[in-house]
Amino acid sequence: MRLSKFEPRRPLTAGERKTTSAMIASIAPDGVPTRAAPFGTTLARLAKTRPDIVGLTADLAKYTDLHVFAQAHPDRFYQMGMAEQVMISAAAGLAREGFTPFATTYAVFASRRAYDFICIAIAEENLNVKIVCALPGLTTGYGPSHQATEDVAIFRGMPNLTIIDPCDALDIEQATEAMADHKGPIYMRLLRGKVPAVLDEYDYRFEIGKATVLREGADVLFISSGLMTMRTLEAAKALEADRIGCAVLHVPTIKPLDTASILAAARKPGRLVVAAENHTVIGGLGEAIAAVLLNEGVTPAYRQIGLPDAFLDAGALPTLHDRYGISTSAVVRRVKAWLS
Repeated sequence: MRLSKFEPRRPLTAGERKTTSAMIASIAPDGVPTRAAPFGTTLARLAKTRPDIVGLTADLAKYTDLHVFAQAHPDRFYQMGMAEQVMISAAAGLAREGFTPFATTYAVFASRRAYDFICIAIAEENLNVKIVCALPGLTTGYGPSHQATEDVAIFRGMPNLTIIDPCDALDIEQATEAMADHKGPIYMRLLRGKVPAVLDEYDYRFEIGKATVLREGADVLFISSGLMTMRTLEAAKALEADRIGCAVLHVPTIKPLDTASILAAARKPGRLVVAAENHTVIGGLGEAIAAVLLNEGVTPAYRQIGLPDAFLDAGALPTLHDRYGISTSAVVRRVKAWLS
């Protein structure tokens, strides 16, 4: 099996070894509550008073939580079959007729198969289509055919397209509400199924284009999105035991990027700045942050945590997350090494 070039693989002990379904979309920290299908549940609720909202899927309603919407509003649900390009074209047509379509599939299929249709039919026309995609980054163990490790890099260069990478159930619920009210095309990376609820304790409120400081710390600043905000919050708590104070700036909108909040946080002296993302280190949040800092002449010590520039292995997610450096324990080990 291929090993990560990012850091050596650490064998798991018998007590650490875990088994899990390869198709799990997110992993809840121990003791953290979850909420089922936050996207589908929120969309179904919104549609009760929004007759313009319609849902489309490319044969993946159950696996993008759109089945909840389909059950509540069967007359506004469109099953397009395994034809992502057709689905995107239909969504564009519905948007032209005044509807607000939410189109769902896996992130690999939207970014790799349907890119040109999204670009020409939706983004160029600035149509009001919401593309919501499950299995972003390393949230499935089914291997490169299902692991969308480069979707943000693919979409960041597309004009007019907003990119959202929510952290947890609360983030998804509030982002879905904001997307329904926002005019213009949006791509959202989706954690589906039983999604952890970690932001409830932080008095958090999602807003498109805005980052939020979730905690402060004097030694390390994590700037993270998506699943990795869960991990950086866990790592920050673990590092407190070694008297390492960690701040966490959650960046749920990758484009447009909240450069003002990033610069304000990065300008605080004496902190190691660490970008963390569930995405390849090529072309994602980490490189976007680096460009912001360089362009403004802000030069803290800066490091990236993300997936390697490689096709990743198949297997159980806890093992893969540790192997490729995005587990909580891997984040803690790397930060300690950088500070030593």
